[in-house]
Amino acid sequence: MAQEPSWDDIFRPSGTPTPGSNPNGAPVPPATPAPAVQPSQPWATPAARQDQAGSEPSANDSAAPSSRRAAREAAQRGGATRGSGGGRDTRPKRRLWWLWVLIALLAVGIGGAATVWVLYEDKVREVLGWELPNDYEGTGNGVEVTIVIQSGDIGSDVAKTLNEAGVTMTFDAFYDLLLTRPDVSFEPGNFRLQEQMSAQAALDALLDPVNKITNTVTIPEGTSYEDAFALIASATDITVDELLAAAADPTAFGVPAEAPNLEGWLFPATYPLDPGVTADEVIQRLVDEMITRLDALGVDPEDRLEVLIKASIVQREAGSNIDDFYKVARVFQNRLDQGWRLESDATVAYGTGNTHTVWTTGEERADASNLYNTYVNDGLPIGPIGLPGEAAIDAALNPADGPWMFFVPINLKTGETVFSETVAQHEAAVAQLQAWCRASTENAAYCA
Repeated sequence: MAQEPSWDDIFRPSGTPTPGSNPNGAPVPPATPAPAVQPSQPWATPAARQDQAGSEPSANDSAAPSSRRAAREAAQRGGATRGSGGGRDTRPKRRLWWLWVLIALLAVGIGGAATVWVLYEDKVREVLGWELPNDYEGTGNGVEVTIVIQSGDIGSDVAKTLNEAGVTMTFDAFYDLLLTRPDVSFEPGNFRLQEQMSAQAALDALLDPVNKITNTVTIPEGTSYEDAFALIASATDITVDELLAAAADPTAFGVPAEAPNLEGWLFPATYPLDPGVTADEVIQRLVDEMITRLDALGVDPEDRLEVLIKASIVQREAGSNIDDFYKVARVFQNRLDQGWRLESDATVAYGTGNTHTVWTTGEERADASNLYNTYVNDGLPIGPIGLPGEAAIDAALNPADGPWMFFVPINLKTGETVFSETVAQHEAAVAQLQAWCRASTENAAYCA
């Protein structure tokens, strides 16, 4: 195979011998110098140089470059001429490995920085002074929102409600404001606010009676019936005592005698209420709505109480993530089918009178006198533990398929929940929840 010409071959001054070897590698004896390749053709091949060696010397020979540098410059001038023959540049190509190494290092650095940013954005912003605003400005964007404050709600509860409804930008914006206003208290009721209000504007709106909604009541899913009475009283001229007195005999409203009270039998929804409505009329309307919903779902009258008990537990335990309702229902059904106790903290808390939390103590879970304590008592509790909505009722009737025996939410704000088959899996998930609760003040408010 013919060898490519070397730099010496191309740019050697005229009359200089070309050291080399024959194809077998043997030294080549000195020979009569051949005419040099013309500087205007630095791309010439060995064959071309041989042709030129047998031709007559040209008048340009006297102008041949006197050095390698001059020859190189002459070659560059010749190669830049359009139509010169499109010769091939035989100079060695520079190695670009260092560029690829640099690109790889940059990619690794950017990837690492992106990972740090995703995992520790809040901390990085705090260190660099790039913290984002946590509060809106102004009095809202014009989109109306109904805020429900229930009896017993404290500042952290209200801060959560406002943030989840899109009224305030963050939990902290409102909660930190309340810390500077220890004189503020909230009364139960429905209030008309807007999305994207500043914390101060939201607080002012909640304290202004003009924003309180009357003659219409919204009862959230999972509310206890006594809290529902407080909401009804806030929207009408009926007092809580009048409602409690009317509810003393649940059977008067079509509730079965084995039901301990009206818990679970008032359907949670928004109701317009006529001026002058009575306690009996309001209660009957809400009970009738619940029975209508049960009938529409195909629940037999003799099964209503059991279905409402199961649905109320699902409602309280599953939180706001409707997709998990059916899996939570499956966990409890699996436990019942296999003879396990339900071990629901929500039922224990309800039996102690704590209707706003699902957190319990070891002492409370050991109290067998609590008829709602499913840690020490077999089967279902004696009655519902809140007012279930239609989705929870449907989940109780149609649990998802699955082998799960445990579940625990690991993010109480988003409702993210882990379902497990074994004790070890469940304990690992519980550790995740405990870590989440310790992560911030806002998280701790959900864990109270």
